[in-house]
Amino acid sequence: MKILISDSIGQSGIDYLKQQARLPDGQGFEVVLKPDITPEELIGEIGEYDGLIVRSRTKVTAEVIAAGQKLKVIGRAGSGLDNIDVEAAKKAGVAVVNAPGANAQSVAEHTMALILALFRKLLPVATALKAGRWEKKGYMATELSGKTIGIVGFGNVGMKVAEITHGFGMKLLVATRTQTSEKEKTMKDLNGTLVTLDQLLKESDVVTLHVPKSSETEHLIGEKELALMKKTSYLINCSRGGVVDEAALIKALTTRQMAGAALDVFATEPLPADSPLLTLDNVILTPHIAAASAEAKERASLLVAQAVAAALLV
Repeated sequence: MKILISDSIGQSGIDYLKQQARLPDGQGFEVVLKPDITPEELIGEIGEYDGLIVRSRTKVTAEVIAAGQKLKVIGRAGSGLDNIDVEAAKKAGVAVVNAPGANAQSVAEHTMALILALFRKLLPVATALKAGRWEKKGYMATELSGKTIGIVGFGNVGMKVAEITHGFGMKLLVATRTQTSEKEKTMKDLNGTLVTLDQLLKESDVVTLHVPKSSETEHLIGEKELALMKKTSYLINCSRGGVVDEAALIKALTTRQMAGAALDVFATEPLPADSPLLTLDNVILTPHIAAASAEAKERASLLVAQAVAAALLV
């Protein structure tokens, strides 16, 4: 059986699949690495493969799936499935697997870094100092201790963020669509409170989003929701672009309806050069890198490799 890896993934997953090729019963995999394959080349070649592993660059469209006549499984070395046409795969009888939770620590740490940068006002003073200005006079940060963090979406990442912010002495509010025993235990251990989204927005000093992109979460945070937030509050989005109505956010930031925001994801990626977000001084922007740590890459690679192998060896 042949597996195509069309994006750059961690070596641990590649090694795992190659080791499977030495199984005593003779079943195994031929692993082909083509991290620079073009969309046209992928459509032309996918027909000879039983499995496909991608990360973020490769778009697994309905056309790709239709061309994969032998394709049995598609794996994504990450948590989201935005770049895979899951419905087309389902109709074709192709399994889709991913690596949920593999990047949770990395995304949670990035979220924390953005929160600290906003509360400590690090970007403006660092930029000023590099430009030769010693702007100590008038500088005043805000401490996290005693402040309230509102976490929207309480899955793997949301719970990690809660654990980290608890160490800073922050109060915890949670809005989540589903409840599990793990979530309940985490909230209890961290003295968190389950609230509605509206209450969370009204009472939080910083709101951080950790929800998947779906029809239910499209523009989850829009003009109405932003109007509920405190003028001194911040919004963090390290989940998916489209969860926030960018036009409404730009308006809120421009009019100083809120203190600021930090975004790692956008409705259109790469972020267009003419985006008004690039001109605002109260927003921090990073290019969808929250999950990009060496450790997360290896964890995701191994988890997806194991899932793909399991699907093929059934």
